[in-house]
Amino acid sequence: MLEASFFIVPSMQPLILGIHHITAISGDPQQNVNFYAGILGLRLVKKTINFDAPDVYHFYFGDALGRPGTVFTTFPFVGAMRGRKGVGELTYTAFSVGIESLEYWESRLKRFGIPVSDRLTRFGHSLIRFEDQDGMGIELIANGEDDREGWTYGAIPIEHSIKGFFGATLALRSKELTERLLLESMNYRLHGQEGNRFRYGLDGKPGEWVDILVDPNGQRGVQSAGTVHHLAFRTATTDTQLEMQQCLIKQGYGVTEVRDRNYFMSIYFREPGGVLFEIATDVPGFAIDEDEAQLGEALKLPDWVEGKRKQIEAALKPVTFTPENYV
Repeated sequence: MLEASFFIVPSMQPLILGIHHITAISGDPQQNVNFYAGILGLRLVKKTINFDAPDVYHFYFGDALGRPGTVFTTFPFVGAMRGRKGVGELTYTAFSVGIESLEYWESRLKRFGIPVSDRLTRFGHSLIRFEDQDGMGIELIANGEDDREGWTYGAIPIEHSIKGFFGATLALRSKELTERLLLESMNYRLHGQEGNRFRYGLDGKPGEWVDILVDPNGQRGVQSAGTVHHLAFRTATTDTQLEMQQCLIKQGYGVTEVRDRNYFMSIYFREPGGVLFEIATDVPGFAIDEDEAQLGEALKLPDWVEGKRKQIEAALKPVTFTPENYV
């Protein structure tokens, strides 16, 4: 007799809706908050722990509510050695800003001592590139077609605030198998090519783009501080997630069981080029255990470790954030 989980009614909506979040490994937690909340002005929407390593923070940075498609998350391991960008990894996370905002960001980043690239152009968009304190690759892409409202603590004018993700770059030795996964299983379409860069999207909106940069002889990346741990894609509900899980299993991918991350449900698998992919649900979101006005202020723990709060808090390095320091 077949298990009940196999009787999944096919959904009438796309299974994949774009990028949900991107999770990176970082070093010092205070420097991490200083950079993403202070300098970049993203809202710290959740301060919790790495569910797989409870003595390590898990920070979520995003827009006002941490909506899917805006959230950059970090695992800050104190004393972690710096990793290395390379093939088999997501090497650059691209955020979307206003069409006239690059000059503002060039000035702001330089004021905080952050080296910034010259203006670059890619698929008709202007962008700048820089790194965080751990060497994480970041891009800001000027985009006049993004109507999402960014977040600001007050130091950054709202018209120049970061709106959310534009997309992500995967560095791979070859693209064929990863491309097949994106096109045949994840709703993506090839939208363009510039040299050895191939761009894939859904409806052509910011927050969904995935670029594959092909480098057959590239050095393998080394995962540690300053590198991306995984790329999470959006799916609407647990039903669409289970449908996606069964689809991947039938194609031979080693997909995990569904894991409860409190703010979304997750499954994980390695795409053919080696990058860890996650499929995360849009629901329930970050306001289930904090009021919207107080998001990110308290350390939130999953129920299964709440009884160990004192030990966990004692093991974590305290962090503070004063927005006024980043005007």
